[in-house]
Amino acid sequence: MRPPPALVRRAVIDPIWPPIATALALCFLLVAVAAALVAPLTRRRRLVRLALLGALYLAMDAALVVCCAALWLRHPRASRRDEARWSRCHEDLLRRALAVLLAASRRLLGFRVEVQEPPDRDQISGRPLLVLARHGGPGDSFALVEMLISRYRRRPTVVLTERLRWDPGMDVLLSRLPSCFVRRGHRDAIAARLTQLASEMDRDDAILLFPEGGNWTPGRHRRAIARLTRAGRPHAAADAASNPNVLPPHPTGVLACLAGRGDLNVAVVAHTGLEDLVGPVSIWRAVPVSQPMMVRWWYEPAAALPRSASRRRDWLRLQWAIVDSWIDARKAARISQGSSARLPAAPAAGEHAVQLSADSLPDALAGPAPEG
Repeated sequence: MRPPPALVRRAVIDPIWPPIATALALCFLLVAVAAALVAPLTRRRRLVRLALLGALYLAMDAALVVCCAALWLRHPRASRRDEARWSRCHEDLLRRALAVLLAASRRLLGFRVEVQEPPDRDQISGRPLLVLARHGGPGDSFALVEMLISRYRRRPTVVLTERLRWDPGMDVLLSRLPSCFVRRGHRDAIAARLTQLASEMDRDDAILLFPEGGNWTPGRHRRAIARLTRAGRPHAAADAASNPNVLPPHPTGVLACLAGRGDLNVAVVAHTGLEDLVGPVSIWRAVPVSQPMMVRWWYEPAAALPRSASRRRDWLRLQWAIVDSWIDARKAARISQGSSARLPAAPAAGEHAVQLSADSLPDALAGPAPEG
């Protein structure tokens, strides 16, 4: 369902959302208290954990709307705003909101992120970056955006579905930051927007793009194969079937970003640990989660990327095949040897085989540290 026009969202939905969200948050808190009283000795306490997280999310979303309204009241006229300060204020809001949400997820659900990085990661510091990430499991996009902001000190431009405009807090906040809300059937407009965003990037900026276009689930994977088969693309359908852990990547956004910025380095992000959480039942059974979200990334410098559109499409398919193989290896390692199993090599800069460091904490995509 498409969200209403911006005027309706700003004039009607945003003003009434904070009291509604606050009331809903109180309801979730009452549910958590009742669940704790009914089953005080239950080890997993699923309902308590999920209700508390829901209350926190609603309260945080209402706070975002209020804070954005306060910023607008301080600077109502765009012509008199300090644009750099305006952007920094909203980036700080986004960083704080995601940090609180992920910290609560760690405490309540056991959610955690472990990162593996290439040893020569500093070579792409201080340069604009296109981040291509697989999309699998609840909360993975929040974790990746927070990682870019807090750990790598990047200013993210997020490409996300237009349905997320139904979330008033994220809608008003991201609308004031570089972002691209994707609407089905508007491919040319989306490509033009991404080309513009890429052309305007500074050295510390990063565009976060999910080429699969949606969260991986077994059902979506089967439907993607069927769709390619019906479209008379048997080779693409066979390629999708041979990579069961990912959805076929769409090249349109990648090509648009690279067309807008010729010196754009590209990071490919694979992750696993959340993809089995494909619905309410599986999420309920998994709480608290025992497996971390394991993230592994590698990069291609701009000079090493193919130049033609057709070769870039082939390059993207190859990267997604590598992502699929890495996920397979991680799953096999968890089953046979545990989380300390040795993993296959990731692709190298300029080639397709870079050795990644398994234990370093992420500071790699970082731009220069803030002064002062």
